[in-house]
Amino acid sequence: MQVGINIGQNRHFELREALLIYHSTGHRSWNLGGSFVSHHEVTANKGQRPELGPAKPLTVGFLQSLVKSLGGHIPVEYLPDTIIARSDRTLAWWTPAEVRPMFFVDTGSPLAEINGRSFPQPALAWCTRDGALWVRALKANCRPSAETKLSFAPYWNLSEEGQVCLGSMQAPRVSTVASIPQWEQSFYESEFTHGNVGRITKHPDGFEGLWQELEGRETFPVEHLIDLPQTIGEFIQPGRERYGY
Repeated sequence: MQVGINIGQNRHFELREALLIYHSTGHRSWNLGGSFVSHHEVTANKGQRPELGPAKPLTVGFLQSLVKSLGGHIPVEYLPDTIIARSDRTLAWWTPAEVRPMFFVDTGSPLAEINGRSFPQPALAWCTRDGALWVRALKANCRPSAETKLSFAPYWNLSEEGQVCLGSMQAPRVSTVASIPQWEQSFYESEFTHGNVGRITKHPDGFEGLWQELEGRETFPVEHLIDLPQTIGEFIQPGRERYGY
């Protein structure tokens, strides 16, 4: 079988190999390891139907070469101490408490008066996956473990799950260690425009009152953070962003 596609020039593809996926018919077997994959060479003579060769074991080497040919591979990188986890899709890291400027949309609110000034930030946990960004706050100013409980990051533009509404944010196109400074800079330099959830801080005057009070200070008061039942281990796992609190 030949397939022609236009990707700047004509290229032809021939069917050479096939993977067959088998699932057990037992109840809930997919969650119990009731699946396997067989690897077959394919004979595709011109004008004839393709024929599968005998099944061969599916090797790690074959999978690695397949992923590489599809453009999916992790570059070799030095991992600094701030990295929490790294996979082909996910990059997670933490930042200690620091002072950084923040920007707020000018809607006539009191925040317009302190737009662009410096504010103390709590320690944060960050996670990028498939071009998206999640942020949580840490009460302790130290590297978290997998069991460390998180807090809601006290910022507008975040969903309940901690996902950042990127909007006009100049987010990097890649999730590599080298891109981390750009992710952080893009987050802080974008305008905090709106709240997506009802309550993001324990401060009695909410988001606006919190940052008005913190303008020009050096240390973020962690007592204003809202505790969550979510751990770092849950935070970095795909599909586990949502929970109740």
